[in-house]
Amino acid sequence: MMSPEIRIRQLLAFLYGEQGGDHAWHQLQPTLAAFCDQHPELANGTRQPGQFLDQRDAILITYGDQFREPGRPPLRSLLTFLDTYLGDAVNGVHILPFFPYSSDDGFSVIDYLVVDPALGTWDDVKAIGSGYKLMFDAVVNHVSRESAWFQAFLRAEKPFDDYFITADPAQDLSEVVRPRALPLLTPVETANGLQHVWTTFSEDQIDLNFANVDVLMRVTGVLLAYVAAGADLIRLDAIAFLWKEVGTTCLHLPQTHAVVKLWRAVLDLVAPNVILITETNVPHMDNISYFGSVLPEARYTDEAQMVYNFSLGPVVLHTLRSGDATMLSDWVASQEPPPSGSAFFNFIASHDGIGMRPAENLLTPQEVQALVDQTVAHRGRVSYRANADGSSSVYELNITLYDFLNDPAAAKPELDIARFLASQAILLSLAGVPGIYVHSLFGSRNCEACVAETGRARSINREKFDLASLSQRLDDASCHEGQVFAGVRRMLALRKTQPAFHPAAQQRVLSLHRSVFALERTPLSGGEPLICLVSTTDQPLKLTVDFATHGVKAGSVWRDLISEDVLHGATGESHVSLNPYMVRWLVPSRR
Repeated sequence: MMSPEIRIRQLLAFLYGEQGGDHAWHQLQPTLAAFCDQHPELANGTRQPGQFLDQRDAILITYGDQFREPGRPPLRSLLTFLDTYLGDAVNGVHILPFFPYSSDDGFSVIDYLVVDPALGTWDDVKAIGSGYKLMFDAVVNHVSRESAWFQAFLRAEKPFDDYFITADPAQDLSEVVRPRALPLLTPVETANGLQHVWTTFSEDQIDLNFANVDVLMRVTGVLLAYVAAGADLIRLDAIAFLWKEVGTTCLHLPQTHAVVKLWRAVLDLVAPNVILITETNVPHMDNISYFGSVLPEARYTDEAQMVYNFSLGPVVLHTLRSGDATMLSDWVASQEPPPSGSAFFNFIASHDGIGMRPAENLLTPQEVQALVDQTVAHRGRVSYRANADGSSSVYELNITLYDFLNDPAAAKPELDIARFLASQAILLSLAGVPGIYVHSLFGSRNCEACVAETGRARSINREKFDLASLSQRLDDASCHEGQVFAGVRRMLALRKTQPAFHPAAQQRVLSLHRSVFALERTPLSGGEPLICLVSTTDQPLKLTVDFATHGVKAGSVWRDLISEDVLHGATGESHVSLNPYMVRWLVPSRR
């Protein structure tokens, strides 16, 4: 079996040549050995690939300062919120970048190894980690222009004078794929004169030069520091853009995949229970390429254990806008399950907008335009990216999920909340690990004041809360936030009790009605199934379901976990009623 050490050496040779790779290994090996000596409990992880995830895994996505209390560090308020409201519902938390930053709400990192004092301390992060799995962001494609590394580059200090990518603006860079309609190169004055640095995302986010092996060594050290600080999952932000080569798209290059594989091998060696998750806002086939290849000597892959299921968002939006689940059903049915030991990170909403590139080859231009039109009609924003031919195309929709699904100008609270909960039920029913953006817990509305304050479209979905005020609304069953939260939390709490919701449990799409997303989930042990029914229409429905085809024990009836209804006589063909946007999770139960 190929050891992690051999994989690391082969990947270093691929990236930097035989001599350069050998030099890099002799530079890296003592660091890895010292890490193992200092953290033997991490290096001696006992779980096998695929054993680190189960149906109890659900991850909250939130900012470190999402909840605020006077005179208290926000990270402590976050822990209070988790323990008070979500301890029985989620077991993990993705704290969006909690480091000092200069822009982009944390994604322009000034210092990778310091907790932003405005949020708290490393002890506060570790306190959260004592009760919940932690996902850290590794924002390693770029750093802030205010970072010590870039400031040293401006002074032409070694080794930082080669830590960033410079290019001649006269070069033909038209093939480079751009996520935003902003200049690719940014002019800066340095001790060596005017230089143009590569800035994929903004002039404040300067791309690192991974062709310089010292950069790879330095960033690998950052990842090891995150593991030592308690990271259970490491999210590789914008990883698809990592390696640049003029004359290419600079997207998904073989060297980028090699770097991810190398970091996976490093973790397999020093902390095999830590999960790598790649954030790649791209079409589905490009996205799943980050699972890597199945190692010939093993039953697991050599790259990320988890990838974001970016296509799910626009597909669910289309489904609930149209009231037709056909496309969603066909798409889910067509997907190959991830390799053994791997899983999708399923999400619909996040701190960013709803990415539209993953809708390519799934939705027609007319269907995409319908989503754009509904976003604008519901007071959202639309962001565009520049194409190589000088044109632009839709990049993301900036709007809260609740306000996309429901017209703010024509509210119908009971129907609107049911429609929103249907979106969450689709997310929670699918194979994989669910990621719940904090605003989806409450059905947050568009924050126009946030956009006015920052001037950024993404701020519409990034409102922060006074914890005391929010708690009052969550505890009030007559409140919009309280009703949404009660519905989402109940589904989360139920989900974790069902082995059929294991991330790798088999799923089979059922064809029952064009306006119903129907899924059969079967436990890994081969036990009795769970049937998920989600209405995607505002009309009541009555389905005929042949329950006899689902292989349950004779004498069983079917019980709805959510409503607790019992479907009498359901050992054979039965009628099942669904109210508008109703969700049923049906399990066999002895009479």
